[in-house]
Amino acid sequence: MINCFGGVITAMITPFKDGKVNFDALGKLIGFQIEGGADALVILGTTGEPSTMTEDEKQETIRYAVKKAGKRIKIIVGAGSNDTAKAVAAAVKAEKLGADGILAVTPYYNKCTQTGIYEYYKAICGAVHLPVIAYNVPSRTGVNIAPETAEKIAEINNLAGIKEASGNMAQVCETMRRIRGKCDLFSGEDALNLPILAIGGAGVISVVSNIAPKLVKQMYDYVTNGNYDKANEVQDKLLPLIDACFIEVNPIPVKEACNILGFDAGNPRPPLTRLEEGHKEKLLKEIKKIYG
Repeated sequence: MINCFGGVITAMITPFKDGKVNFDALGKLIGFQIEGGADALVILGTTGEPSTMTEDEKQETIRYAVKKAGKRIKIIVGAGSNDTAKAVAAAVKAEKLGADGILAVTPYYNKCTQTGIYEYYKAICGAVHLPVIAYNVPSRTGVNIAPETAEKIAEINNLAGIKEASGNMAQVCETMRRIRGKCDLFSGEDALNLPILAIGGAGVISVVSNIAPKLVKQMYDYVTNGNYDKANEVQDKLLPLIDACFIEVNPIPVKEACNILGFDAGNPRPPLTRLEEGHKEKLLKEIKKIYG
């Protein structure tokens, strides 16, 4: 399945305040993304801290985001788990709550085989009618979607794409070769957005676009128009900010960046902590370069 999603897809933070989801802040962030030209939003992806949210909070957040978006922008919901049954249940709930798509990270910690990965995505896709994007991020999960497995899962009817965050461009290129025309490839690593788009990626699922959606969209547009000189200029401008946004584990820095920009994002939930002061100075310096 191809062409379900494309362009700039922002992996949204979840703002918290007084121990609860800050829906006022989330609404402002959604508006900021729409105004900035984002094409879709991922709610409750890794950046959204779903692992520290209750089921009620997650359902409320999906419901709110779908209503706030009002069909102006597509809402993709994170629904992965290390338990296939839980991932399937989360995907079914997201569909019932009005999501436009599902992002499912590979099973983590259990370290299943490549056969297990295939069966996992087959089960999720078989339980919903929505397009599903598989998410490969072995640094977090301990499991890697091999290119051969990517080719196999690309044959599943509503498998719409693979978000690649392995950091291995040789693997990404081989995966693209194997899935081209069967399902789409998305960059899941901001530093590699441009090269992944250049080999035929359909879009980027970006963390840095939480704070710089217009610039990420500008880079994407330059690539799609074949203007690689301009695309490189924008990516060169973004790279120091991208580095600062990953100076500590995601989403610690980008959440602080949203606070700096006035979005009242709050602190990450434990065991994550607020950005260290020395790192905050570097982040602030890079934000000032973008926003003055």
